[in-house]
Amino acid sequence: RFFGYMCLFGGSMLLLVVADNLLLLFVGWELMGFCSYSLIGFWYARNYPEHQEIARIPPRSAAVKAFMTTRVADVIMLLGIVFFWFAFGTLNFADAFTAERIAAVVNVIGAGGLGIMTLLLFTGTVGKSAQFPLHVWLPDAMEGPTPVSAIIHAAAMVSAGIYLLLRIFPLIAVSIEGTPWAGLVIAGIGAFTAIMAA
Repeated sequence: RFFGYMCLFGGSMLLLVVADNLLLLFVGWELMGFCSYSLIGFWYARNYPEHQEIARIPPRSAAVKAFMTTRVADVIMLLGIVFFWFAFGTLNFADAFTAERIAAVVNVIGAGGLGIMTLLLFTGTVGKSAQFPLHVWLPDAMEGPTPVSAIIHAAAMVSAGIYLLLRIFPLIAVSIEGTPWAGLVIAGIGAFTAIMAA
């Protein structure tokens, strides 16, 4: 079961990376979330005594906490994908991120609308990369087996959020140019998370 989940996670990450559209990327994104949930709660029967020096929650509770926290972000990201589809008429990156298509979308929804779309998609990154204020799941995620903590939550899953930002960077760059507050929100959350985590 453990190695099945690990292989499914690896396949989901590859699906996310090779996806040429937002819908397929989102399928890989959600499969990664399911594998993370399953692997954090892998030792589902483990319990801890109530009175102990360091308070810990059992793995099954940590898995539910991680799943629910990241689902909040993913629902907001899904709204961003729907907004993207209504604005661009496609979810394909190559078709959407042309100068003509982006200029046409800016003329219709304005730079503010593009900034809102960017922040909706960015919220998925906030959840997956455990950034403030959706960072609360990551410390408890260490209840999973050590390879899960080392491979998934220290490397792959957190990198998926950064990968999404890079994948939609043309959208981010244009929205920052038109509405500087979108860039300030992204940079502010990233900087505060880095300082708080340090």
